[in-house]
Amino acid sequence: MSALGEALTSGETAETSDLDDAACGASFPLAPIVAQLREARCAFAVPRRDGKCHAPLPSRDALVRVAAGLRAVLFPAHFGPADLTEDGTDFFVGYTLTQTLEALNEQIRRGLSFEGEGEGGAAAAKSRAIAITRTFAAELPAIRAMLEKDVRAAFDGDPAATSVDEAVFSYPGVTAITHHRLAHPLYKLGVPLIPRILAEIAHSETGVDIHPGAQIGESFFIDHGTGVVIGETCRIGKRVRIYQGVTLGAKSFPLDEAGHPIKGVPRHPIVEDDVIVYSGATILGRVTIGAASSIGGNVWLTRSVLPNSVVTQAQIRSEHFDAGAGI
Repeated sequence: MSALGEALTSGETAETSDLDDAACGASFPLAPIVAQLREARCAFAVPRRDGKCHAPLPSRDALVRVAAGLRAVLFPAHFGPADLTEDGTDFFVGYTLTQTLEALNEQIRRGLSFEGEGEGGAAAAKSRAIAITRTFAAELPAIRAMLEKDVRAAFDGDPAATSVDEAVFSYPGVTAITHHRLAHPLYKLGVPLIPRILAEIAHSETGVDIHPGAQIGESFFIDHGTGVVIGETCRIGKRVRIYQGVTLGAKSFPLDEAGHPIKGVPRHPIVEDDVIVYSGATILGRVTIGAASSIGGNVWLTRSVLPNSVVTQAQIRSEHFDAGAGI
């Protein structure tokens, strides 16, 4: 330990050690602080089945690298090495996939350990992590096919797009849906923590918040992206387009006897095929937006609409006034 570290831990001042005054400045007795922080951690953590308060949690930094590796595997020409040749692509994909799946497997194992090892202990958690990783890896070709349709929807849906490559490289909506296509299978496989962390990595990068539990059909396009929120139990059909600032959220949720939210209850919208939701619209609750409908900008909607509907802010205001609300 450095002289400064020893001084900080023991509580020595700069005058009683060999440290320069400017380097240390004052006495910092760290031992009791460290002990109190340990007590706080144990009090905050949910005790595991073995009674310990510490578990090897997944690493966000490791999952950032996993996400980058998977994007490179899915789109090697875009996110692989700049000098990647056609002949070398399969080698690069194979090598990167091996490294990335090994890293993902370790994070899944940590996620399972976070829940508690349960019957079978660490060996069972390790075995289950391997099985989940293999199942996930087998789905990558289907994920790639879905993303190709999403990218095509972005190119076809935006007159400013000059190429599909531009959409892959630079569209935040494409980045967000890529992370979601990767996180959703892990969510369905019952992996703790990892899917939500993958989603939040995209959220921090793009401003698009998609819960990994949301079911999203093919050819999905988020234009501009910033401020979009899609809740856990949303069901979105095919060829849906939404714009910036759209919220597909919950109106309310039931509570248990202790006043805690009941988990897993369907509480977010169902958006059917070929719907467009324009910027700033808020759709709340388990309502259904019928196929081929158009929801205008800044609409606040808490009721279902029939297929082929056109809903505007002016219509919503008129209905509320006629019903006596808002007066």
